[in-house]
Amino acid sequence: MSDTGPANPVIPGFHPDPSICRIGGDYYLACSSFEYFPGVPLFHSRDLVHWTQIGNALDRPSQLRLPADVPSSAGIYAPTLRHHDGRFWLIVTDVQEGGGNLIVTATDPAGPWSDPVRLPGVPGIDPDLAWDEDGTCWCTVAGVSQVRIDPYTGKTYGPLRKTWSGAPGDKAPEAPHLYRISDYWYLLIAVGGTERGHGVAVARSRRPDGPFEPCPANPILTHRSTDHPVQNTGHADLVQAPDGSWWMVLLGVRPRGGTPGWHVLGRETFLAPVTWVDGWPVVGEVAVDLSDLPWPLVPGPDEERRDDFDENALRPAWISVRDRPAEYCTTEERPGWLTLRARDGDLDAPGAVFTGRRQQHLSCRARTLVDPSEGRGGLAVRLDERHHYAVEASGTEVRVVARVGPLRTVVATHPVPDGPVVLGVTVTDPPPPQGPCTGPDVVSLGFEQPDGTFTVLATLDGRYLSTEVAGGFTGRVIGVYAAAGTVHFDWFDYEPLKP
Repeated sequence: MSDTGPANPVIPGFHPDPSICRIGGDYYLACSSFEYFPGVPLFHSRDLVHWTQIGNALDRPSQLRLPADVPSSAGIYAPTLRHHDGRFWLIVTDVQEGGGNLIVTATDPAGPWSDPVRLPGVPGIDPDLAWDEDGTCWCTVAGVSQVRIDPYTGKTYGPLRKTWSGAPGDKAPEAPHLYRISDYWYLLIAVGGTERGHGVAVARSRRPDGPFEPCPANPILTHRSTDHPVQNTGHADLVQAPDGSWWMVLLGVRPRGGTPGWHVLGRETFLAPVTWVDGWPVVGEVAVDLSDLPWPLVPGPDEERRDDFDENALRPAWISVRDRPAEYCTTEERPGWLTLRARDGDLDAPGAVFTGRRQQHLSCRARTLVDPSEGRGGLAVRLDERHHYAVEASGTEVRVVARVGPLRTVVATHPVPDGPVVLGVTVTDPPPPQGPCTGPDVVSLGFEQPDGTFTVLATLDGRYLSTEVAGGFTGRVIGVYAAAGTVHFDWFDYEPLKP
């Protein structure tokens, strides 16, 4: 998905907590989705570098309901994707009351996926599935604890018992993955929290339930206290490459700007090499350039940057806040247009009608043609309800609105001719001079004049749409919304300006 050749991150933008499995020459990967619907994006690759989204595992209300009182950065956490006995298995946590851990299955990872099997006897987050030689299924969760389950029914056998949770004092032992590799069972976990102290640790045992012997070189991966451009490295999963070598997918972030550094794209999916020394995995560099991989690359189809909304359903990359009822979001009301109908006010409201795509590049441009004749709405860069920038049209006026924490303000207004108008957002590097207080980027919002000239109404500091300011686990999503009435969008395009 890089525009300049094989590079890390291999899946850029808000794609955290990667879990991977290999079936012959095909690789499949799943990520967390939090408060967005549909949930759990699924990707396919033939070379571990070029990934194409093929669907979402939780794509209908019978699988996932996220009501308005589910906070941003709650919702769907940390899936594990596995293939066993001719089926794909995905276990994930729905972090809301009445949610908990659940399993869905499919014969085709592009879907459809089954309705969920609930696991009421398995508390905790970051669930993992592993099968031993006699077919026993082991479920391991953050903490780190383990229990035998029947994955078809959700029944548990025996109590949840502690296994191995890293070194004494390790913060947030989570993201467990259990593997049988050669003579050992390996338990891979994340430690240190998903911030700058994030890391990966491993232990091994002759049995899937332990006792586990920790690796003497733990943590086997961390970028804490380094100047590496990729930080917060952790939450990893192991896989063998096409040439038989071992590799690791993991999450990381790319902080930019001055101090303390701000990351705006969320936690992204990276790739790192793994070798085996004395029966232990040794992780190599999380290199930015992946052009020297020792196997043939198999690029997927070029990503379509423009969506004319000519299909009956939105493409898999489009995500909405918490739900997407057809009465509020449809491509069938006006052929060739996306129609959004406001439900619960503007972007500040939990029930906002917003749908968009993840920002995947450090610099990019997005535009849309909007018809606001029946309402008010526009184009927004969203982190959550309290952190977003938007340019919106209403009648004969365009305005820029900024929400930062408790503050909401109309930054600029400008009259426009009656009728559809092209709105645009551009994300670029901050202008010079730059110093220790410089933010990660700037976000320019405006509209196109009838002659095609783009008029910038406001240029805003991007740090306020970052995790370091807003908190949480997500990244920016750029998309369209309706704040009042009914708003129609003829097309949407997204153009990377640099990776």
